[in-house]
Amino acid sequence: MGSPRKGNTFRACEEFREHLQKILPVEFEYIWLKDSHIEPCRGCFACFPGGEDRCPCRSDDVRIIEQKMSDADGVVFATPVYSVNVTGQMKIFIDRLSYTGHRPRFFGKKAFFLVTTGILGADEVLGYMEKLAHAWGFECAGRAGLITPNGPVPRDRAEKNTRLLEKAAAKLSASLLRKTERRPGLRDVVYYYCLKGTFAGLEEISPADYQFWKNRGWLSPDSHYFTNGPVNPVYRAAGKFFEIYSKRSSDKYYNT
Repeated sequence: MGSPRKGNTFRACEEFREHLQKILPVEFEYIWLKDSHIEPCRGCFACFPGGEDRCPCRSDDVRIIEQKMSDADGVVFATPVYSVNVTGQMKIFIDRLSYTGHRPRFFGKKAFFLVTTGILGADEVLGYMEKLAHAWGFECAGRAGLITPNGPVPRDRAEKNTRLLEKAAAKLSASLLRKTERRPGLRDVVYYYCLKGTFAGLEEISPADYQFWKNRGWLSPDSHYFTNGPVNPVYRAAGKFFEIYSKRSSDKYYNT
């Protein structure tokens, strides 16, 4: 929960929870970032080459929250729109997990995105959070952008918001119930190969990234995606091209 108060976003989350629990007997836990001890990122860059244990702020609550996310089947990222972006509380948390974009780990976990706004900015904020969650390894399993003006919400708007939440709850529940592994699309495979080409050459420059990828077998010639499901051969061929391109670009950049 990225909101600094129990307002529209909290009420929307509660309604979403009720719709979801009508379909699935889910256990739902709130993590209020406003009440968590989260130090702002210092931009020291220690977590990328050296690993997150090198972070000078590692004694705060970020690793505890990350573990809760890892233990869950799904995570709801909720925030009101502040200046066409997430709240400051959510942004600080996102910045502190930046290393996860290099070392993704939330595979098999579902992510849902809930945004409230007075008028504008919902699509931009939803897109931003989806992009991040995808990079972290989540399967993006639904989104809802609600118009919630200050003061009483007009009846027609409230009814529309309810329909959006009901539809989103059904989509997320279907994703949670699905037992088969989602097959990666072309964009997913190309993204994987781009990272593979980059991190394959960073053994000395960014050993934490390199070892993370090597230990998971992702640098192997036989590895075609983060997970073990089937990958379309055409996507693999396209991905291989981008792997070569990324490796050459990375080598050129770091050897300049």
